[in-house]
Amino acid sequence: MASPTATRPGRTIAALLVLAALVYGLIYFLAPDRIGTESVTLAKKYMPRLGLDLEGGTSVILTPRVAPGETGTITSNTLNQAVAIIRNRVDSFGVAEAEVTTAGKSIVISVPGKQDKNILETVQQTAELRFRQVLLAGSGAAIVPQSPSPTGSGTASPSPSASGSASPTTSPSSSPSQSTQNRAVPQALTKAASGSASAAPTPAATPTPAPTAPATPTAPGANTAGISPALLQEFQALDCGNTAALQRELRKPGADRPNKPLVTCSDDGAEKYVLGPAEVLGTDVKTATAALEQTQGGVSTGGWEVDIQFTGQGRKKFGEITRRLVSETGDRNRFAIVLDGLAVSAPTTQAAITDGNARITGSFTQDEATNLANVLKYGALPLTFDAGSVQEVSATLGGDQLRAGLLAGAIGLLLVVLYSLLYYRGLGLVTVASLLVSAILTYGMVVLLGWQLGFRLSLAGIAGLIVAIGITADSFIVFFERLRDEVREGKSLRVAVETGWARARRTILAADFVSFLAAVILYILSAGGVRGFAFTLGLTTLIDIVVVFMFTKPLVAILARTKFYGQGHPLSGLAPERLGSTRRTMLTPAPRKRGAKPAAPAAGSVKEA
Repeated sequence: MASPTATRPGRTIAALLVLAALVYGLIYFLAPDRIGTESVTLAKKYMPRLGLDLEGGTSVILTPRVAPGETGTITSNTLNQAVAIIRNRVDSFGVAEAEVTTAGKSIVISVPGKQDKNILETVQQTAELRFRQVLLAGSGAAIVPQSPSPTGSGTASPSPSASGSASPTTSPSSSPSQSTQNRAVPQALTKAASGSASAAPTPAATPTPAPTAPATPTAPGANTAGISPALLQEFQALDCGNTAALQRELRKPGADRPNKPLVTCSDDGAEKYVLGPAEVLGTDVKTATAALEQTQGGVSTGGWEVDIQFTGQGRKKFGEITRRLVSETGDRNRFAIVLDGLAVSAPTTQAAITDGNARITGSFTQDEATNLANVLKYGALPLTFDAGSVQEVSATLGGDQLRAGLLAGAIGLLLVVLYSLLYYRGLGLVTVASLLVSAILTYGMVVLLGWQLGFRLSLAGIAGLIVAIGITADSFIVFFERLRDEVREGKSLRVAVETGWARARRTILAADFVSFLAAVILYILSAGGVRGFAFTLGLTTLIDIVVVFMFTKPLVAILARTKFYGQGHPLSGLAPERLGSTRRTMLTPAPRKRGAKPAAPAAGSVKEA
């Protein structure tokens, strides 16, 4: 049976044009309209994002010191370990062409573009990750204590334990966006395995308000058992309006000890907490990923969640803790994930999680879920760092090198075109058209991936695009030579296209597979600009397959039906005499008039079967 492109090559080319239009349409809809305070014009949407060497960016210097409460010295091994963790965090944002290097005993992080300062904020976190039970929670604003009621009413002051009438009650069907007592309803911590979560999720516990009671330091009925008066006073006075200042204080030696309770805020300042000692550390987390939230039936809700997998020791500890917390009520049912002293999440515990797989669900955006997963996944830095000032850095190479790289690519492309036209004559026009289509698709994908994956085009990436010209030309040469071999054997061009393609496509796929495999290995084992080279090499290899299968071969099939190519014009590049054919044949038989008898073959000619 003939391949689809043998009978409907026009449809195949039309499908490719639709694919190209889709790529450029996605750029328009997915590219942001604003980046910070700067608006993104239509022209800028369709410009590739450049790397640090071509555009410049932002830079920060991290100065290491021994973590609070720990002893030891700063060694090259711990510094290299920190560099590796920071580089992994940077790479998790996509192929951002960032640089993470050491300068003496400091680490220098340089990220391209002004709009990527959020990467710096994430990677410079020391990530001292600790899981602590929430003992008490409240609004992030400071509480001004009032004089107790002269009658000594039980509702005028916090009770040491929750009474039956003042115990927390459960609010029905609370959503993460709702709030109670001026506090956001927390996310939920459930089992990650499908069907292993509790049948009916337990909403966040909220205290029952006392509408006529005067203002009190904590919510009515709050359980303050086990909280010392000093911690309670610190909790009441804490104002979460400046979480950055609080984080700097908690990074001081002795301020945040794993084996001691902690009074802190959520990273957005919405809540403040009294937390128990750390019971699970960041080293107990094996991996974490951001994923779309799904119901027990496997239907996506459209929200985002963070899936966590613990190590063997972490699974045991986490199972014991969640088994205890699930029986708790109110805020004590919650488990805070504390990063660098601030709580990045404090979900409620809905089930005992003993298999080491948990998920955090709530009102996460994709970026929030990804950032939290990255922090959990890559663990804690071995050192504590003091961040220096963030400053702008200029392009290390600049426009001259960019123009030189583009000029080199243009020269290489011109040489390929000239060779194709001189050697393949009219068939070389197919090479020119295919290279043009490949360039259009490649440019569109570079721009689209720049907005979606953070890919930035560096000089190394441009080198990968230049190398891809040769890879694409190799595919054309393999196909054309197979086609010419079939013509030499006396086959008509329409037959030669199909038989030659059947033999050529295996060679093309094998060569592109080797090239793509080399790009993947280079991408995995390298860092920095070399990864940009590997990325563009792999991308263009895939595009080469698409172009050869969906444009080059169908185009040749269409041209085989024309008189110029089908009957072997001397300038077509397919004339049997010029190819050294030992048999003289018409590549495409001329149509006969209706009723006319076929002419007898000339002496010495070969009649085509």
